[in-house]
Amino acid sequence: MYRNQTKEILIGNVKIGGDHPVAIQSMTNTKTEDVEATVAQIHRLEAAGCEIIRCAVPNMEAAEALREIKRRIHIPLVADIHFDYRLAIAAIENGADKIRINPGNIGSEEKVKAVVDKAKEYNVPIRVGVNSGSLEKHLLEKYGGVTAEGIVESALDKVHMIEKMGYDNLVVSIKSSDVMMCVKAHELIAKECPYPLHVGITESGTVYSGNVKSSVGLGIILYEGIGNTIRVSLTGDPVEEIRTAKLILRTLGLRKGGIEVVSCPTCGRTKIDLIGLANEVEKMVEDIPLDNIKVAVMGCAVNGPGEAKEADIGIAGGIGEGLLIKKGEIVKKVKEEALLDTLREELLNWAAGDRP
Repeated sequence: MYRNQTKEILIGNVKIGGDHPVAIQSMTNTKTEDVEATVAQIHRLEAAGCEIIRCAVPNMEAAEALREIKRRIHIPLVADIHFDYRLAIAAIENGADKIRINPGNIGSEEKVKAVVDKAKEYNVPIRVGVNSGSLEKHLLEKYGGVTAEGIVESALDKVHMIEKMGYDNLVVSIKSSDVMMCVKAHELIAKECPYPLHVGITESGTVYSGNVKSSVGLGIILYEGIGNTIRVSLTGDPVEEIRTAKLILRTLGLRKGGIEVVSCPTCGRTKIDLIGLANEVEKMVEDIPLDNIKVAVMGCAVNGPGEAKEADIGIAGGIGEGLLIKKGEIVKKVKEEALLDTLREELLNWAAGDRP
C-alpha cells in the first residue's frame, strides 16, 4: 500500500501511517544500562530532529534502565530485542513505547505469544523486523539464496503468526544491505501489507558510503510512495543519521522547514576558500530558527548573482571580498573575512522578525 493507505499506529505521542508525515528515527550506540550516557545522546538526537529513538536491550539491566531513560527524554522510546523473549516483556513493563523483535529468533510460538500478550496488555506496538541476514533455511532453499521474494515471505509469515494471536498493532521492516534488493522487497511487500513500513538500508557502511547507499535506496522507495518511518543506518555518530534523513525527506518534498544550503562546485574562477566557507555556512545555519529558507554560497562574483536567484539570500566570493545577494540582487560588497558574519547577521535579523 502507499504510505497514506496504511494502518495508523501510535508510538508514544507520535503517529505513523495514514496521512501522517514520514517520521525520522535513529538508534543509540551507548550501553543502554548507562543511563547518563544514553540520555545525553538522546538529547543530542532530539536537538538534531530525531522523532523516535531505539535502544538495544541485550540484558535485563538494559531493560530495567528504560524506565529512567524514558522519564528523562521527550520522544518515543523503542526497545530493540533479540533472542530472549523475557527482555521484550521486561521492556514493555518498563515503559517502552514500541518493541522491535524478529519472531524468528525469539524462539517458539509460545514465547512469541507471551510477548504479544504483554504488548496487547499495554497496547504497545510491535515492529516485526526481518533482515536479509536472518532469512530462514527453508526460504534460502526455496529461492536459491537471499532474494527480495524470500525476505517478503519471511516477514509476512511473522506478521500472519502475530495476527493469528489476535494482535494487529504492528509496524513492519524488511532490510538488506543490497540496495536494489531492498527496493524490490519494499515494492513487493507494499502490495500485500496494510501496516506502516519502517524503511532503511541495513549495514550500509560509514558516513560516506552509508549516506550514498541510504540516499539512493530510501530515495527510490520513498519516491514510490512507500514508507512511513525511516532510519539512515551509519557507522558513525547517530546525529549524522538524522541530518541525512532530514535532507532526504526535504529533497523529496516530504518535509518542509529548516534552512537549505546550496553551493556551487569549485572551478578555476574561485578566489576564496569556497569549500571551507560552504561547510561553515552549513554548520552555522543549524541553530538559526528559520523555516523554508534557501541560502546560496557561490564561489565567484561573475556568476554568483545569477546562480543565486532562486535562493532567498546568498554570498558570492571575489578577490579578497564578496557580495551579499538577496533574491538575485546585489545588496552590498564586504570583505572576504566578513562574509560569514554578514550572512549570519542577516539570517538572525530574519529570525527576529525582520524578514523582507
